[in-house]
Amino acid sequence: MISFVDPLVTNYTVVDFRNRASALIEDIFARDKIPIVVGGTNYYIESLLWKVLINTKPPEMGTEEVIDRKVELEKEDGLVLHKRLSQVDPEMAAKLHPHDKRKVARSLQVFEETGISHSEFLHRQHAEEGGGPLGGPLKFSNPCILWLHADQAVLDKRLDKRVDDMLAAGLLEELRDFHRRYNQETVSENSQDYQHGIFQSIGFKEFHEYLITEGKCTLETSNQLLKKGIEALKQVTKKYARKQNRWVKNRFLSRPGPSAPPVYGLEVSDVSKWEESVLEPALEIVQSFIQGRKPTATPIKMPYNEAENKRSYHMCNICDRIIIGDREWAAHIKSKSHLNQLKKRRRLDSDAVNTMESQSISLDHDKEPKEKGSPGQNDQKLKCCI
Repeated sequence: MISFVDPLVTNYTVVDFRNRASALIEDIFARDKIPIVVGGTNYYIESLLWKVLINTKPPEMGTEEVIDRKVELEKEDGLVLHKRLSQVDPEMAAKLHPHDKRKVARSLQVFEETGISHSEFLHRQHAEEGGGPLGGPLKFSNPCILWLHADQAVLDKRLDKRVDDMLAAGLLEELRDFHRRYNQETVSENSQDYQHGIFQSIGFKEFHEYLITEGKCTLETSNQLLKKGIEALKQVTKKYARKQNRWVKNRFLSRPGPSAPPVYGLEVSDVSKWEESVLEPALEIVQSFIQGRKPTATPIKMPYNEAENKRSYHMCNICDRIIIGDREWAAHIKSKSHLNQLKKRRRLDSDAVNTMESQSISLDHDKEPKEKGSPGQNDQKLKCCI
């Protein structure tokens, strides 16, 4: 499944991928072969392993009509969408941040096209035999996951080198050609979209300024923009790698319920030990699965914290922010930004108290002469009393 979607198609989703890939997997099984899914986004891999997606369109409908509704919803204000979702699916609205427009729009799309709330669909998946808190049951029996992981510092260095290797292999020329063929016209019309389709992928939008100004600015400026794009590409690549590792830990390693396949970790920090650390253990694990016996390697498993709510709603009045998830909330209240805002608030409150105390003292002083009066006034009062 490489180079099979036109670059100008912006409505290809994980559901479309799941449907096409599942058909290929079934065909491989039918030929008595073992399908091997390599690489890719973990969210897409999860869609192949578990029943976690909701297909809202009837079989006779085309993809474009369904996806277009979500795109149309995304054009509206996020807060307005979230308020609308809270009216038709309050449970799902409480789990989604108002700024997470894509997920909010998706939940609204599910309700509009089926008449059933998104949360109700998820409850039905979880209630199926083999289902759990993160979704429905496994779609295929006896799956095996091999997770290649490395020390973070080693991985960061490796990812930086990969970007350098891509540049050496002709990345810039490929970007220029892609820009001329698919993006230059939309840029001239100020209608470029880096939120959908291939244009949202890592490695293109980071060079936007460089591509649209190349040949129209000084060589020095062009080189600065190129350097800026390269650095942005390296940073976002490393950030995405961290996100993928978190996904493996949260969705695979600590997945609760009976439908959690074994995940075997293979350490790839030292490539000079590839044979003994990666290749040989991997072959032994796969052979064991094929032969129906237990591998000598022990799968990785992380405990699932049932008390932790990953979709809980928290409102920080200090920072005026909405935080979703217990872990995110715990991290927020320890963050520098929150602590700085807290110090500012306490300082303002202290200043306000001091100001009120000063005003109170001032009022007391103002009252004192009026109560005592001047010597002449006191004499006059004494005479009046006599």
